[in-house]
Order: sequence, then structure tokens, then C-alpha cells
Amino acid sequence: MSSFGPVLPGEPDEPAAASEPAADRSGTFEPVDFVVDLTSHEMLRRTHVLAALGPDWDPVAALRGEEEAYDLLYSGLSAEQQRLYDELVAAGVLPGRGGGHAAA
Repeated sequence: MSSFGPVLPGEPDEPAAASEPAADRSGTFEPVDFVVDLTSHEMLRRTHVLAALGPDWDPVAALRGEEEAYDLLYSGLSAEQQRLYDELVAAGVLPGRGGGHAAA
């Protein structure tokens, strides 16, 4: 008899045994399906992002600004920098721009 009353048939004798996962006869544990559907959370997140951007947000203008920033970043490269840039583009590390060469 435990300090919490009599142990009923089928109950573990030790409280710690109740929290241990059940093993089959080979000593291995059965996998448990654990699925979480985050679809509704993702839709809520997108809604909040668009609300934060506001009604005046223009995705085309944002992309155009990004392209201009990349053009500025890769403009005026020295011969060595251009060579390294071309190697990185060829290796797929950087995306190709302007016919495969950085903006001059």
C-alpha cells in the first residue's frame, strides 16, 4: 500500500514508472505520431506582416529599390573584385546580374 492509498490493479507501483514511455518486449519504444498544423498560425502571421507594412506598401517599388541597391553594391569593382565576383556567380554563391557581370 502506498502513502496515497491502495494501488489498483494495472497501476504502476512507483509514480516514476507512470511517466516512463511503454516499451515493447524487445525493449524498443514505439514511435508516436505527433502532428501540429501551423497553417492557421502562418495565415495570422502573414496578416500581421501585411498590416504592419500598411496600405501604401508597394512590393514592385520595394523590389526595384533592392535591385538598385545591388547595382550600387557591385558597381565600380576592381579587376580582382570583378574576377572574384564572377567566380562566386559561377559557383552559384551569388546570383548572376547584368549578363553575368557586376554593374560597371
